[in-house]
Amino acid sequence: MQIPRLHPDTIEEVKLRADIVDVVSEYVVLRKRGKDFVGLCPFHDEKSPSFTVSQTKQMYYCFGCQAGGNAIKFVMELGKRSFADVVLDLARRYQVPVQTLEPQQRQELQRQLSLREQLYEVLATSAQFYQHALRQSQGQKAIQYLQSNRQLKEETIQQFGLGYAPAGWETLHRYLVEDKRLPAQILEKAGLIKPRKEGGGYYDVFRDRLMIPIRDVQGRVIAFGGRTLTDEQPKYLNSPETELFSKGKTLFALDQAKPGISQADQAVVVEGYFDAIALHAAGINNAVASLGTALSLEQVRLILRYTESKQLVLNFDADKAGTNAAERAIGEIAELAYKGEVQLKILNLPDDKDADEYLYSHTSEDYAQLLANAPLWLDWQIQQIIQDRDLKQATDFQQVTQQLVKLLKNIANSDTRNYYVSYCAEILSLGDTRLIPLRVENLLTQIAPAAATYSKPVSARKAWGGGKVSHSPLPTERSLLEHAEALLLRIYLHCPEQRQAIIAELEERDLQFSLSHHRFLWQQILEISSSDGETRNFASQPDLISRLQDQFLEFDSEMALISHLFHVDEKNQKEILRTPQVVQAAIACMDLVMLEKRYRHFLELWQQTDPEAEPERYQSYYQAFYAEKIKLQKIDRQRLFSITELL
Repeated sequence: MQIPRLHPDTIEEVKLRADIVDVVSEYVVLRKRGKDFVGLCPFHDEKSPSFTVSQTKQMYYCFGCQAGGNAIKFVMELGKRSFADVVLDLARRYQVPVQTLEPQQRQELQRQLSLREQLYEVLATSAQFYQHALRQSQGQKAIQYLQSNRQLKEETIQQFGLGYAPAGWETLHRYLVEDKRLPAQILEKAGLIKPRKEGGGYYDVFRDRLMIPIRDVQGRVIAFGGRTLTDEQPKYLNSPETELFSKGKTLFALDQAKPGISQADQAVVVEGYFDAIALHAAGINNAVASLGTALSLEQVRLILRYTESKQLVLNFDADKAGTNAAERAIGEIAELAYKGEVQLKILNLPDDKDADEYLYSHTSEDYAQLLANAPLWLDWQIQQIIQDRDLKQATDFQQVTQQLVKLLKNIANSDTRNYYVSYCAEILSLGDTRLIPLRVENLLTQIAPAAATYSKPVSARKAWGGGKVSHSPLPTERSLLEHAEALLLRIYLHCPEQRQAIIAELEERDLQFSLSHHRFLWQQILEISSSDGETRNFASQPDLISRLQDQFLEFDSEMALISHLFHVDEKNQKEILRTPQVVQAAIACMDLVMLEKRYRHFLELWQQTDPEAEPERYQSYYQAFYAEKIKLQKIDRQRLFSITELL
């Protein structure tokens, strides 16, 4: 469901009614200590409690890992859920009427919420029905299949809520519609029944099948997978797409695997339901299944929420179909992998077995060892390229080289690319170490053809500026700028009496924050000020930090870069004690960097302009860069204090 933007009144009412001690107590054992509560932090491992919850402030904070925020932020971070989703859940729990920013959307939202609640109820009741049917005489062949063929214990059958759909055409329909008085239209929307083409009425979608509930990350049943117990095709039948269920956005067993993924800091993706179930039964509880479809980018991002180091292992079958599935999955997430945003590995089990088959004759320790030794996706792909190729044959050698070059071209990190260039050169040298340098040179030439192009000599007058200069600040310059901007923002947040002076200085010098995350925070500050009608009375915002933290709940990636500015430690406190001098130093640093960027920019434009073809533009650029140079020299002479020492 696409959730419309929620009205601020709804968000504010949820914050007022959702007591943070009540919310946190569902997940953490809290003990009263003075006016606050303490417990073991759920966000990192610890033996002595450093996690504090303040009922008066309605905030939590961990002195160990610096996690902090309000009740909404706590549920978001712990469950890796979206802002709107958490607000809606808390609104239902605390009976807060839901409003949206667009009044006309309110009725539609309420209708969708009502439909979703009915779908959850119908699917939960159906799951109970299938579990009950498994224990009846008609379900004996299903229970025998689970225990004998799949070697599953009773506790695993119950853990995954496995069941049986009776063979009759209308068994579930009669139970839910006639006995439970549930609307047939809701059953149809849940993907459980279909209308007959002739004669009216409905028939059950799942008949004489072993039933596997598919749950969302919160553990609610949203669909089913049904495995035939006969020769009927298809072997596996999934629920159709519904309001609750989308194949490309769902992973089987993720609700069970979340803690295991976080603990192992690694997620394992297999193809089939029973592969995931078998791994969990063997104690490998960080496994999920992709529901038989190509792994999508949305599914990958969903998994990566739960692993800090972004480790993902694809354990697809080693046969042709499994290899194709792995390559499709790599293609979908290649951009993330090339950038290093996911540590992707590929695991092919011996003898072309899947995980379920492998565990029949091997221990979980054997599987864990294979998992630890799984090759990185680039190594796996290189092996796929050279597999069954004779590099002594000219045609094979040329085709393999072309495919390797295509692979290497996409590696963004230069160190990683250089490593794999050397690795591929060794493969192509066929054991002759004397050929490795030549192969390296050939690969590099094809990966990045000589970028140097002919350029006419620079005249003496143009050489005055010292040649072309990059627009990007040097690393030391960027580091200084980042520290200066961060310090200025921290002072603005924690020293209300300095806000007007900071605004005045920025406006007088026409300065802006250069780094995107700082610029984003500054825009949010200005928006809050403008919405309050207090554009010129910046000091009268005592709740600015709290309001910003609430606003940033919807911007996880930006919050990660600036959250440290909302807290003051001992070092920050010392810096803030020298506030007037530090403000001046930070402003001066930003001014200096902006001047240098403008100077470089105009100098480069001047160097690129032909004085004979465009004399006016040539003179204009000269005057512009020269003016910036004079300003830089003036700042240099003024050095009343050392910026680097103060910052």
